[in-house]
Order: sequence, then C-alpha cells, then structure tokens
Amino acid sequence: MDETEPLDAYSRVVSAVARELTPRVAALRVRHRRGEGAGSAVAFTDDGFLLTNAHVVGSAAGGQAAFAGGATADFTVVGTDPLSDLAVVRADGPTPGPVVLGDADALVVGQLVVAVGNPLGLTGSVTAGVVSALGRSLPTAQPTRSGTAVRVIEDVIQTDAALNPGNSGGALADAAGRVVGVSTAVAGIGLGLAVPVNATTRRIIAALMRDGRVRRAFLGLAAAPVPVPAALRARTGQDDALRVAEVVPGSPADRAGLRRGDLVLTAGGAPVSQAQSLQKLMFADAIGRPLPVTVLRNGAMVDVIAEPIELDPEPA
Repeated sequence: MDETEPLDAYSRVVSAVARELTPRVAALRVRHRRGEGAGSAVAFTDDGFLLTNAHVVGSAAGGQAAFAGGATADFTVVGTDPLSDLAVVRADGPTPGPVVLGDADALVVGQLVVAVGNPLGLTGSVTAGVVSALGRSLPTAQPTRSGTAVRVIEDVIQTDAALNPGNSGGALADAAGRVVGVSTAVAGIGLGLAVPVNATTRRIIAALMRDGRVRRAFLGLAAAPVPVPAALRARTGQDDALRVAEVVPGSPADRAGLRRGDLVLTAGGAPVSQAQSLQKLMFADAIGRPLPVTVLRNGAMVDVIAEPIELDPEPA
C-alpha cells in the first residue's frame, strides 16, 4: 500500500460516515419515575427534532441530550409509537444540523452499514458491518393496562455491526452517510437489529411530529407469505401471496367472512405478497373505510369487503 495513503477504501468510507454522523447523534439521559435510562437519538431536522426508540423514552416526558461536541440540551418527548419502536423528541436548545434520511427499501444483503451511537455510555462510538438479513420480525414486550403484551415489530434490518446497550435510538447508515435505520435492539452476540427508514416509517415520524401518536387501522388477521400456485401465477403474474393463519373472532376480517387458510391475493386493489404489504395499508386513512380483499379459497376467487376499525393504542 502507498505510504502516503494510510487508509484503505473500506476505512475511508467508514471514517467519512463517522465524521458526518457523530456530531448529529446525541446521547440521551431519560428521566423515569424509577430512575434514569440511557440511549441515543439522531437529529433529523434543523429545528431540534430528534429520532429515537420508543423503548428508550418509555413513558418519560423528557430528559437531556448531549452531543459529541459537548453541547447539551433538555428535551421533551413529542410522541412515541411502540408498535414501530420509534419516538420523536425535541431539544429545547441548539442542535447540530440534521442527518440525511435514506431509504432502507433499497438495501441489499451484504451491503456495508455503519452504526453510530452511545453504547455503555461511550459517546460517539462507531462500528461497521454488513446487512445480514432484511425483513426480520422482532417480538417485544410492551406495557398495557393489564400488564404487558407481546407485539411484533415487522421488517427490521439485521446487521453484524456491533451494537450494545445505549446504541438503541442511534443511527444505522449506508456508505453515503444516509441514515437507513434506527438501531433498536441487541438480539445476541454479533446480531443487531434496526428499524428501517422508508416510506412507511416516514409516515410514522410525520404522524408523531403532528399528533404525538400514530392512529392505526385494525383488520384482525395474521398471515404469512407463501408462493402462489403455478396456474394462478401464470394468470395473475403474482409470485407470492399471504396465507391466513388466524382470524381474530369478531374482528373486521371475521365479519367480512375471511377464513383461516384463505390465500390473500390483493387488498385495496393492490397485490399483497408479504406481511408489510398489508400493514402499509393499516394507517389512519383506512379506519372505517371499505377495503376490498380478494382471496383464493378452495380453488375459487372470492371477493370480500372489510372495514378496518381503529386499533386501541393501549390494548387491555
């Protein structure tokens, strides 16, 4: 290697992303009734809004953000969405300029990613790795009126970039320094997870900034992707669809006549091929509106109309 060029190409990419993001990722100290918690947050607007995890802020109203340059500011919690594990807070003082948000839908397995956060209280820590897998599901225990309930965060990014407690809420970026994920959990040695930044999460972020919460529609079925039968694939041009595994009794799906074993081909006139295809329709504008659903049942195409209701934001 040329002695005048001390960094190889990989190192140049990682160090450039680190220079860009480290000043824009804050260490959070969160005040809870039972003490303090810690995590990370990413400045994503030029007027003090920071993006973090819902589990980092919990039920807290605020705390303090500290940036790598030494600046600190109190913050207030603007809104949280436990179902996506995203939260928005707003700093009450000056913050660094915002990061550039990317699109996780463009990621591919094996792609270089860089994580910036504050693990174990070590401010401005940088790790690098690759996208290990896409479309993972993350079960989480979330508080309800009656205790806790297990919910599933869909479509998370798996990476081998080292993540440790305190990284949660920090940035996961591509080689261009665009933030494509928000680090959310450490699932095991060498396995980290992040909530993707894409069109769906941008809608969630916008709703949190505007309303402080996300109104969601509830259909009441659980389904998994399966291949479409070859004969039907030739007719529809659709490779995959959703096999209904469970219909919640009394739910909109149940009232519409959907059954366990149905193969859901389209919803709202659009093909559905993965769980996220259906979940992307379940936002506020779907509540109380007729949703046409086409399924394959016993070899015949069946059309039904479901009318989603609002999902209880705090299930009993």
